[in-house]
Amino acid sequence: MTDKLKGTYDKAFENVIRLRVMSILMVNEQFDFNSFKELLEVTDGNLASHLRNLENQGYIEVHKAFVGRKPQTNYEATIEGKNAFRAHLDFLENLINENKN
Repeated sequence: MTDKLKGTYDKAFENVIRLRVMSILMVNEQFDFNSFKELLEVTDGNLASHLRNLENQGYIEVHKAFVGRKPQTNYEATIEGKNAFRAHLDFLENLINENKN
């Protein structure tokens, strides 16, 4: 890495599942657990682990509610999470551009 690179590499987004979760949350105000599971084609445990990791980083918030008698868990990107994700994407974009030459 050189001083020319802008943005910040964030290990929280090294995993493709967490990268995809944040991508989804950047374009959706909220997204629910079952929709994530279906879209990402992952198991409950795998998804829960990655969501917990992002929550522990302060990058997403969890909202639990009942729809009728059924529990529903929604996730939302925090401002900190959105900023960290943008910085990570900036880093990757600059890294790609620097290596094109």
